[in-house]
Amino acid sequence: MSPLDPFLGRTRIAYLSMEIALDPAIHTYSGGLGILAGDTVRSCADLELPVVFLTLASREGYLRQEIGPEGQQIDHPDPWELETHTTPLDAAVAVRIKGRPVWIRPWLYLHACPHGGCVPVILLDTRLEVNAPEDRGITDQLYGDGAALRLKQEAVLGIGGERMLRALGFEIETYHLNEGHAALLPLSLLRRHRLPADRPDRRLYSYDTDPVRGRCVFTTHTPVEAGHDRFPYDLVTCTLGDFFELDQLRLLAGEEALNMTRLALNLSGRVNGVAARHAETTRRMFPGYRVRAITNGVHVPTWAHPAFARLFQTVAPDWAHDPDTLLQADKLPAEAVWAAHAEAKAALIEEAGRRCGVMLQPDLPILAFARRMTGYKRPDLLFSDPEKLRAIAARYPFQIVLAGKAHPKDEQGKTLIRALHDHAHALRSVVPVAFLPGYDMALAKVMVAGADVWLNTPVPPMEASGTSGMKAALNGVPNLSVLDGWWAEGCEEGVTGWAIGQDGSPPGEHALDLYEKLETRILPLWHDDRTRWIWMMKQVIARIGSRFHSQRMMRRYATEAYLR
Repeated sequence: MSPLDPFLGRTRIAYLSMEIALDPAIHTYSGGLGILAGDTVRSCADLELPVVFLTLASREGYLRQEIGPEGQQIDHPDPWELETHTTPLDAAVAVRIKGRPVWIRPWLYLHACPHGGCVPVILLDTRLEVNAPEDRGITDQLYGDGAALRLKQEAVLGIGGERMLRALGFEIETYHLNEGHAALLPLSLLRRHRLPADRPDRRLYSYDTDPVRGRCVFTTHTPVEAGHDRFPYDLVTCTLGDFFELDQLRLLAGEEALNMTRLALNLSGRVNGVAARHAETTRRMFPGYRVRAITNGVHVPTWAHPAFARLFQTVAPDWAHDPDTLLQADKLPAEAVWAAHAEAKAALIEEAGRRCGVMLQPDLPILAFARRMTGYKRPDLLFSDPEKLRAIAARYPFQIVLAGKAHPKDEQGKTLIRALHDHAHALRSVVPVAFLPGYDMALAKVMVAGADVWLNTPVPPMEASGTSGMKAALNGVPNLSVLDGWWAEGCEEGVTGWAIGQDGSPPGEHALDLYEKLETRILPLWHDDRTRWIWMMKQVIARIGSRFHSQRMMRRYATEAYLR
């Protein structure tokens, strides 16, 4: 009996993502895209949705971050034991890459939830002796270096993923592409729908796209231009050979280069962004396409600190399965909420001391910022005017905790990390600043629960959604954020948090508004009106925790995208 037998008869939806955060010990993710996919896995199990997930094995992980004495990021491999956490399956498929068959082996990870639901995750692996030595490492490292390797990885995920599902016995009706990395899958489907040469409605296209579009759902995640993969056609031809006619591919994916986002847009019948604001931005970037919005959410039982989980049980016994019931969180006793927060904060303080030697104080507020370290996230916005920070801290003392990795090739991101290190050193006598290395799923759980204020400062409209602020809100942590991504929907000024700037205000004004909010509203409230602060914490849980969760997100995908 195959371990897939319980799923084959009922599973009709396949979800493909280059990265999925399944467990802190399984290094198959780099950041928000993978974390979201992992929360999707967990909610599909909770809701018993008939979904199978596909990703790459990524045996070497993404990167393990070390911070050197001068604040420089030092990159290390981050391997994990595939054999320890997954089970090999008796199947193999091949994709022809650079004229050679590249064989792919599947590994199975099963995610089971406390209610008994379970979903399969298939990890695709090319490290096989039968493959040429230069092909064995295609799936080893998440987001491999260079366009040539990246295209090979996307061929394994899209073309190989579709073939693997058939080889394993799945009968898939709907394919969900999480970002454009899997856009070669609908192209693979399209090869079976060639139009007769004498068909009167055959004009530009040699293929009938309607059957493929009826089976594909595409979620785009990035309004950042560099986030849309493009491959020169000479590289595509060299890598994939005659897999698909070049003239037809240009019609579907762009004249100048293979744009994976445009390919997915043209071959998906349902397209959505990950927040209402992001859908608007995507429609401007790609005019002529209908782009709806399904706002991201987070898996509540995964991200709620155990102290808050115990509290939730007292007012909403079904909160883990039905987070909508967290509306009742405004009834929680104030003393119990503050005690739960103190427990979570103590864990963050201990983690900061262990990771970087900075000793934080439990009786001072902690501002936290944790993001991928790159320019448009503006991790240095808080430090735009160090003297102003000193003046604020003299009246209302506070502490700062930072974390985040820069992509190995992002020199600007690495420069920002060094700059944060310099700011921390310069401010250490007035404002304790802790940069915690090795930001991952495990550290994120500690930070979102232990902070007092969650800070987010991207340049709008470059934040697609963002979910870390949702996780913080589950633990009663108000957000202080630019009105972009999900926060444009979740912000109720002075209730769920505070906005940095007005909607549409120039980014150059954000630092001044950030300082004004800290000095005149946020820090005075924390220091001088604990009753109101705790009231606000309860509103944050009730109004955000009950709304921005992955159970609701997946119910929307099921009814609006899958069951069409």
